[in-house]
Amino acid sequence: MPDFRVFHTPPSADPVEITLTREESHHLVSVNRARVGQTVVAFDGRGHEWICTLEREDRHQATLKVNFRQSAPPLPYEITLGQALPKGPSMDAIVRKATEIGAARIVPLESERTQVHLADDRQDRKIEKWQLAALEAAKQCGNPWLPEISPVQSASAFMDQASGYDLKLIASLHPGARSLKTALAAHVAATGRSPRKVVWLIGPEGDFTPAEMSLAQTAGFQPITLGPLVLRCETAAVYALSILSYELANT
Repeated sequence: MPDFRVFHTPPSADPVEITLTREESHHLVSVNRARVGQTVVAFDGRGHEWICTLEREDRHQATLKVNFRQSAPPLPYEITLGQALPKGPSMDAIVRKATEIGAARIVPLESERTQVHLADDRQDRKIEKWQLAALEAAKQCGNPWLPEISPVQSASAFMDQASGYDLKLIASLHPGARSLKTALAAHVAATGRSPRKVVWLIGPEGDFTPAEMSLAQTAGFQPITLGPLVLRCETAAVYALSILSYELANT
């Protein structure tokens, strides 16, 4: 079976021993049933891992003996997902899948057709929940890098202020949207290199409004088709991230 994984940020880069939090101890010992002598990988979400041996299987305060430290480089490309908030628990699933695929940043957006609007106190709780979903996904898939999850913001403000990206894309059902391959080929032809920092916007149920699409294009976003079928927003997010990461990894 694969090694057990736990989240931990040691006070020093080279600890001899790691004492886990109550939550991580419970998950490791009570839920995953790790036992003394088994290998446990502790990671900090920033690419650092400590390969350890479980020394004390205390469900309140488990202790790990550190064998060695290793670092994993980030992916050679950086993808930001701007996701209009969907109804129900779909955002949790989107965060999990985005973490598994390797998104560097997730920005929850409120658009004109978004039916979910979060007050400040609800927003804080939601972000904590999404961070937990990302952590669970990172443990499961072995991703040593946790995505940054930004505060909820308006889609129009994000479009207007998005800067520092090599390529800005928006999934679109509107006529005239082109394929991802075409957009990537055009970028390579214009710059002589593959994009390394890309942002992709995914709309809510019903897509972005024509006014939002117009604003996005004015801000430099290119409308990209995800095929002839109308996809649910969570399907669109996974599909868009998958094909983009594949193309960036192979160019």
